[in-house]
Amino acid sequence: MDNKEYLNAQRAEAWREALRKSKPNKDRIGIARVAMNELAPDYRITCNEEVNQGLNREQALLEASRCLDCPEPLCTTGCPVGINIPKFIKNIERGEILEAARTLKETSALPAVCGRVCPQEKQCESKCFYLQKLKKEPVAIGYLERFAADYERESGQISVPEIPQRNGIKIAVVGSGPAGLSFAGDMIKKGYAVTVFEALHEIGGVLKYGIPEFRLPNSIVDVEIDNLRKMGVEFVTDCIIGKTLSYDDLHEMGFKGIFAASGAGLPRFMNIPGENLIGVMSSNEYLTRVNLMRAADPEADTPVLPGRKVAIIGGGNTAMDSVRTARRLGAERAIIVYRRSEEEMPARIEEVKHAKEEGIEFMTLHNPIEYIGDEKGHVTRMRLQKMTLGEPDASGRRSPVPIPGAIVEIDVDMVIVSVGVSPNPLIPNTFKGLTISSKGTIVVDESSMRSDLPDLYAGGDIVRGGATVILAMGDGRRAAAAMDAQFHR
Repeated sequence: MDNKEYLNAQRAEAWREALRKSKPNKDRIGIARVAMNELAPDYRITCNEEVNQGLNREQALLEASRCLDCPEPLCTTGCPVGINIPKFIKNIERGEILEAARTLKETSALPAVCGRVCPQEKQCESKCFYLQKLKKEPVAIGYLERFAADYERESGQISVPEIPQRNGIKIAVVGSGPAGLSFAGDMIKKGYAVTVFEALHEIGGVLKYGIPEFRLPNSIVDVEIDNLRKMGVEFVTDCIIGKTLSYDDLHEMGFKGIFAASGAGLPRFMNIPGENLIGVMSSNEYLTRVNLMRAADPEADTPVLPGRKVAIIGGGNTAMDSVRTARRLGAERAIIVYRRSEEEMPARIEEVKHAKEEGIEFMTLHNPIEYIGDEKGHVTRMRLQKMTLGEPDASGRRSPVPIPGAIVEIDVDMVIVSVGVSPNPLIPNTFKGLTISSKGTIVVDESSMRSDLPDLYAGGDIVRGGATVILAMGDGRRAAAAMDAQFHR
């Protein structure tokens, strides 16, 4: 046994002995995980109010008491932004909620956002001792993160991290989504002058245009952004880097470093007959128009069609957001059409649960092969191929295989395609000297997020092609650390 194995064995035995001797820990193990308070389904489909209502103080303190304060907390290894999870949870357990919020802000620019939309079940909570060793439900880390952030906001005692004296170096951030905001928060705390350029009229990127308010209220995002403003981050809207301003323009303006976080706003379609019919659109367009352009209002400049029989193609979180939005906009029948089984759906389990409670139908193991329209060019029917599952593909999920001759048709008057997105092509096409992948993403060194242009770093969907909020934020933090190190060589 080498030294590392010996130390690991010692730690494991010490942990087992601590569990045997600790009566408080045994008591904690018997506490059931708290349940999230939610709006009733029959009410929430009539409005845009947030479905999850958060924990009250009593629930939060009880849930925090479940944390075993592990000697080697693996939950922290599952957090892409490196939150000190045991520290913030123990602060909640002691009733020091504002201190818990300050702990979160040490590493996260968006704690109230992450507490709502981060897939904790695949990240920090998946590493929890309860789940790994005891086969019990993990500590509700996400619920507690949300509670601490909401408590601070509602108390009116929002803390602003200390900012050092400016070092005179100007940094440009392209895009105000989670990667860009995370990067900006870290760089401003390191003394840089940071300006975030956003192509749209609202700051927040996908947090604003892609996630409905019933899951993430805009007011929550705005508070997080205002905190960055108070820290000194400047924001410029309606500015398209690659069109309004070029790479050379940014240098002429004195920017010494650039972080590209321009996202993946280019929708994908399936290239099947009928995709150009009226009533067929991408989830990107649908959610952006509803969330940012008041499209649910028939008097708005760009209203969406009031679909009554709406089909959403896809099984991810964006598909769930789209189908649940359609339900709230009056769809009498709202259907998820997905080519694999429910077990292979990438959407969060909670989102699938909420969708079912709201009356969403699931047509799994079906794949559209044609959209059929009327004489006016409006979609009226959809032809579906029934599927079965074959061998696993590169992602580990079993591949869908058509069942010969098994074709069905259903009536629809709106189809929303949510089968993925491609990176925004502006920066890859206009910033000369970048290496671009076959998928249109910027190629970077994964440890530093640095591109082939020495002053340009990138993260989020423009690098990953599709990422969760928390993974994008992790990219932003990693890029900030690497760029700062470059300036201090």
